[in-house]
Amino acid sequence: MSASAEVLKQHLIDPEICIRCNTCEETCPVDAITHNDDNYVVDAEKCNFCMACISPCPTGSIDNWRTVLKPAAYSVDEQFTWDELPAEKELGVEVQEAGALQPIDAAEAADDEKALERDAKQLADPLSGSQVPPWSASHPYVNLYGHKAPVTATVAGNFRVTALGTDSDTHHIVLDFGSVPFPVLEGQSIGILPPGSDARGKAHHARQYSIASPRDGERPGYNNVSLTVKRVTSDYDGQPLRGIASNYVCDLKKGDQVQVIGPFGTSFLMPNHAKSNLIMICTGTGSAPMRAMTERRRRRVELNEGGKLMLFFGARTQKELPYFGPLMNLPKEFIDINFAFSRESGSEGSQKRYVQHLMRERADDVSSLLEDDNTYVYVCGLKGMEAGVLDALRDICADKGIDWPVLHADMKRSGRLHFETY
Repeated sequence: MSASAEVLKQHLIDPEICIRCNTCEETCPVDAITHNDDNYVVDAEKCNFCMACISPCPTGSIDNWRTVLKPAAYSVDEQFTWDELPAEKELGVEVQEAGALQPIDAAEAADDEKALERDAKQLADPLSGSQVPPWSASHPYVNLYGHKAPVTATVAGNFRVTALGTDSDTHHIVLDFGSVPFPVLEGQSIGILPPGSDARGKAHHARQYSIASPRDGERPGYNNVSLTVKRVTSDYDGQPLRGIASNYVCDLKKGDQVQVIGPFGTSFLMPNHAKSNLIMICTGTGSAPMRAMTERRRRRVELNEGGKLMLFFGARTQKELPYFGPLMNLPKEFIDINFAFSRESGSEGSQKRYVQHLMRERADDVSSLLEDDNTYVYVCGLKGMEAGVLDALRDICADKGIDWPVLHADMKRSGRLHFETY
């Protein structure tokens, strides 16, 4: 062949799997990702392959690539119209590289170099967590059911888990899948498809919820899962807004049927090896995966297979903290629980307390766990908590003579530091 052309490994988002959680667009440092009412897409002219968007994506829809001739790259407008990804094309050309014609496969060497550069950037990112699971985590199943073929679950229970009279109307929902296989692990999530359509007549997109039950079910031995869902009645600016999915889920009755997709998640998974310690840091409904991991350990406590459990749990007030009663019933020798209440009644001008304040107060115990290679840290809740938690970890290490930059990079590389924020 005599033809030569510049070849691009174009970054694309799978519209069949994407649940429109917006984490990719929020994360992209070069504004290469955008969306319309139908799809999230990547602008080939802006994307620099930094891979910052890969880890936050809960479904894996972001991690898709097609080899194309650069002049014929898929445009943003074209991607907006897709219902599914296009098939890989046979290019039948050669790539001009280093002044000589080479087979197209020669581009793989350049891809390897880019991958190493991306890994280096990710490890150096001061606000990032692991992209890999703990080495001893069980193998997760993902994307078994999608938008075109969801699975039907039946509501087995719906219980409010915050006190009446508070603004935080949070529910514990139990979904039963009957005889349909739906394997999950602690730390994974699912998507709920609300019924009905939007103002344009399009079906509502799925909303993602973390699983709050361990792998053997909310009821042990049953094919069911539980979720922790807060009813949304206002936006981030405090303006009235009725969340479509959250209100639908919180209003479900026992016996109702729900359309579910997933499961999702390949890295925010708990370790299974003996002596592994868990530091769990969460706010509000971010407690869901922490509940799942804690319950997994509680059910297997007689096997003496796990190490220490330490929980930092934040809420505005005690009454707005999900699962407060059950948490208080757990033995102190089983789990070390620390509560932070940012709006608890007290003297005028009293300082708000957040999870990072409690972490600093427990610096001796936190640092001792961090120095153990068997310690895994999980953070789940509002995205704004990430910086505060990492600052606390950095300061604790500095005070105890631990090299935080080195430890941080090692924890990310070995799957020992995980974020699931929204």
